[in-house]
Amino acid sequence: MAWNEPGGDKRDPWGGKGGNDGPPDLDEVLRKLRERMNSLFGGKGGRGGGGKPFPYSLVGVLALVAWAIAGIYIIEPAERGAVLRLGEFNRITGPGPHWHARGIETVNKVDVDQLRTVSHRAKMLTKDENIIQVELAVQYQVKDAQDYLFRVRDPDFTLQEATESALREVIGGISMDAFLSGGRGAIVLQTKDLTQEMLDKYQTGLILRSVNLQDPQPPEEVQGAFEDAIKAQEDEQRYKNQAEAFALDILPRARGDAQRLREAANAYREQIVAKAEGEASRFTQTLKEYEKAPEITRKRLYLETMEQVLANTSKVVMQVKEGNSLMYLPLDKLMESRGRMMQTPEDNVQINVPSNGGAAESRLRSSSRTEGGR
Repeated sequence: MAWNEPGGDKRDPWGGKGGNDGPPDLDEVLRKLRERMNSLFGGKGGRGGGGKPFPYSLVGVLALVAWAIAGIYIIEPAERGAVLRLGEFNRITGPGPHWHARGIETVNKVDVDQLRTVSHRAKMLTKDENIIQVELAVQYQVKDAQDYLFRVRDPDFTLQEATESALREVIGGISMDAFLSGGRGAIVLQTKDLTQEMLDKYQTGLILRSVNLQDPQPPEEVQGAFEDAIKAQEDEQRYKNQAEAFALDILPRARGDAQRLREAANAYREQIVAKAEGEASRFTQTLKEYEKAPEITRKRLYLETMEQVLANTSKVVMQVKEGNSLMYLPLDKLMESRGRMMQTPEDNVQINVPSNGGAAESRLRSSSRTEGGR
């Protein structure tokens, strides 16, 4: 039963009298509380006082020391500490022991040496409207603890979005053939530069260390066509290599033949020129001799010419002015000509021998014609 209920115990729980005497005396309550504290710390209680006073100053000193000790914190070598004073950024602390006013200042530790990794995989559209599935792995670190903690709400998520945006921009500017034919190095470099530019613009406090682009994979719906395209590109490269090998084999030979033909043409030209110069020189010498002795030179030329002509004849008819015609048949040459299986034109040569013993004059006549004597 409650102490203040009718018919109940009228005693005051604070030590006062119950009944209708009114509320408890506040001073009396405080006195009793002080006496209990004194008894707790070695003093003597009692209504008459006389106990040892409570050492409030000692308690305050101990509390101050505890508060000061609680403000000590240590930053590891791989960390940086961002100190907030009443919720506002105040300073960055480096590795080592530091102190902050606990309850007024708070410390946020950030690991700046940790190499973080994020992967992203998505389907993207190339310049020639082909769909490819790419996977990008990015490694990054925190370079500015203040920006990382207070500039952006979620820097890691911002990094993912910036990486995807940069990659889509780069792949959207090239064709699939360029992407598959060894252009991934340039894609990685451009993606890294664009991503870092956006991270610095948003002041995320992050720095990229490496960007790795995995082998592209086509969507499952076009996997067969993609493999056919790759095979066609491999065939194209193989045919190019074969053509280059053939060219390396045929071109030196063609150059050698061309050089040989040029040398032969030069030799032929030299031969013709030398022969022409010799003929001209001989003609000039003959002309000089002719001017000195025309008759003798004319006869000599005639005899030399007849000697060349008669050397190839198979039948000779000699005609004497005062006598019968004499036909000379070289049987040995005729038999030799018949054995060659080819027809040799027969020339009938008539030689007029003057009776006074002068130079002979000859005329070529048809072999079917018989010459009579004069």
